[in-house]
Amino acid sequence: MNLEKLFQMQKALDSHIEQKHQLQNEDLFSRKVLALLVELGELANEARSFKFWSVKPASPKAVILEEYVDGVHFILSLGIECGFDKQKMELDVKPEIADVTEQFLQVYNQISQFQKEKNVANYLKLFSAYFQLGSLLGIAYEEMEQAYFSKNEVNYQRQQNNY
Repeated sequence: MNLEKLFQMQKALDSHIEQKHQLQNEDLFSRKVLALLVELGELANEARSFKFWSVKPASPKAVILEEYVDGVHFILSLGIECGFDKQKMELDVKPEIADVTEQFLQVYNQISQFQKEKNVANYLKLFSAYFQLGSLLGIAYEEMEQAYFSKNEVNYQRQQNNY
């Protein structure tokens, strides 16, 4: 999986946002971690895998995909924040956990570990765990990439409209 194009697009969006909001000299790492955790929670809420008390089904795949790529945006942004976008990365996306709820918990754990120790190994574990979650949710890499491109455009439009 080649992440170079995604990193380039995210870097441009991050730069645009930081300039518009005069954040060039701010350390945004903690805010981006919290944003990722919130987005992961929103994705879990739409997937509904943990809601054992409810008979309501998961949201439509399009909704889940949109929530999923919000997380991709923040994972990429965190990598850029740490300078990892300059490195060649290969992700191992073979699901090791077959349960969606357990994979959500694994992603939460990887976010926490990466926050404590900002190194490439922990970043790759986080990204791989997130892609494994996507796979369990039925999201193919090509779908994710296309949804990322679309959401990236929406994010630019939102900035233009003072979102």
